[in-house]
Amino acid sequence: MSKTSNSTVYSVSDYLLDRLSQAGIQHVFGVPGDYNLRFLDFVTAHADLEWVGCANELNAAYAADGYARCAPAAALVTTFGVGELSAINGTVGSYAEYLPVIHIVGAPNRRSQQKGELLHHTLGDGDYGHFYRMAAEVTCSQAVLTPENAAVEIDRVLSDVLYHRRPGYLLLPSDVCDEPIRTELYPFATRQDEITGLNEFVQAARELLKPVRKVALLADFLADRFGQKQAVQQLADLPGVASATLLMGKGVLDESQPNFVGTYAGGASQPCVKAAIENADALISVGVRLTDSVTAGFTHQLTLNKTIDIQPFSASVAGRVFSQLPMNDALAALIDLARELCVEWQSPDAQRDSLPEGHGNHLDQHTFWQQVQRFLRAGDIVIADQGTSSFGSATLRLPKDASFIVQPLWGSIGYTLPAVLGAQLAQPQRRVVLLIGDGSAQLTIQELGTLLRHGLRPVIILVNNDGYTVERAIHGPEEVYNDIAAWNWTQIPAALSVNGNAVTYHADSVQSLQKAFDASKTPKALTLIEVMLPKMDVPEYLATLSKAIAERNASH
Repeated sequence: MSKTSNSTVYSVSDYLLDRLSQAGIQHVFGVPGDYNLRFLDFVTAHADLEWVGCANELNAAYAADGYARCAPAAALVTTFGVGELSAINGTVGSYAEYLPVIHIVGAPNRRSQQKGELLHHTLGDGDYGHFYRMAAEVTCSQAVLTPENAAVEIDRVLSDVLYHRRPGYLLLPSDVCDEPIRTELYPFATRQDEITGLNEFVQAARELLKPVRKVALLADFLADRFGQKQAVQQLADLPGVASATLLMGKGVLDESQPNFVGTYAGGASQPCVKAAIENADALISVGVRLTDSVTAGFTHQLTLNKTIDIQPFSASVAGRVFSQLPMNDALAALIDLARELCVEWQSPDAQRDSLPEGHGNHLDQHTFWQQVQRFLRAGDIVIADQGTSSFGSATLRLPKDASFIVQPLWGSIGYTLPAVLGAQLAQPQRRVVLLIGDGSAQLTIQELGTLLRHGLRPVIILVNNDGYTVERAIHGPEEVYNDIAAWNWTQIPAALSVNGNAVTYHADSVQSLQKAFDASKTPKALTLIEVMLPKMDVPEYLATLSKAIAERNASH
């Protein structure tokens, strides 16, 4: 529960922060600005919340996104105008990829807004609604808080965020934050879904599944976002079900199980994965979004008339849509049906394609990913930035209870380094392993200082391949716009923290990389391993995808 910073009055800020705590949030990310300072007094005084100041608002939004992937929800605080617009790229990514982040914006006081005063951090036209209208495009719910509406609006927006698993926006004028609020802190109301068509869905699924012998399961990120990871695993564990995930859903299924065949990526899939998914008599698809980056440019070959597709609020069987059927109800019914019918299904081929063999002591993409595979351990949180890191990760087989964070839909490079901050704070007992390229890291490297300030101990594997290799693979391999400044990476942690502890390694051979990995099994401090890889060497998946993107960009 809260304790106010300067009075015994139970205020709007107290109520909002108590609600955040009730939602499972323990950390609040952001950057101070003059319009949110009064509210931040309440944040730092709250008994159950910790303020995490970030280097800039964009990084704070990325950190909140990473936190929301490892906790029930996340909170972000910025100031009006300049702060919230700096953060909006991060919150849009949370919107695209379904992360429940509550964005609280400290705004000028009501009197100034009503008078249309030409204040700093505005457009100088007296209109204080510009940024609210921008936020409305990329949040599921919004509110301008007043003393009169605060309790109702806070509950409405938080309820929408938790239900839809997407960001919400609260505008808090500076003179409202310490206004008294007249309400009790009662439990959140449980939202009841209206369910229609469940029996018809089960009947249609039975008709599709009963005559088949080869069944496959394709799981994706929305199964995790909507709390159905355990239910999907129950399907995957049934005899006769070959299972796979897409890149964005990697980690949804236990990849150590014998029926897990790998990561499906359309035409860039390993042969055994492609065969298991595309040649099945029936495909059960759960929480799947077939975007270009996870299907190698829409090269997937999935047949609608043999697919049962389950989405967060609807389902379909062979193209027949059941529009008011929540994921948990559809999955529960389908699991019961599958348990009945799976005795007739053929056991999937347990053959798995292994990582390609490397080339002696020469560090290239093949040998690098082999070493990463050996380095990972059960329970890790693995985070891979967009580019060679994320697409190379597609071939990894995650150990038991490992989690995987990647952003292939929004695809904002540099996202993952601040996301490490959020993930590590949300689950400090787990080892966090970040895979990031040199180009991506230059965008958000400032947050290394925050990681060090909080004494966090991630293992950061920085792939130095001399620039934007993912862009070189798509277009302009020798063009100057794909070059970056050469940094002395192993000196960066010391420069960004006077008192922080960090260990750094420079790996330019398989032997030196193995030595660095061996020393980082149980990191005692933040660890940065700079890995030197060839400038134009890319994972096979990325080579296929980049060709598809280049062709699509050039088409008329």
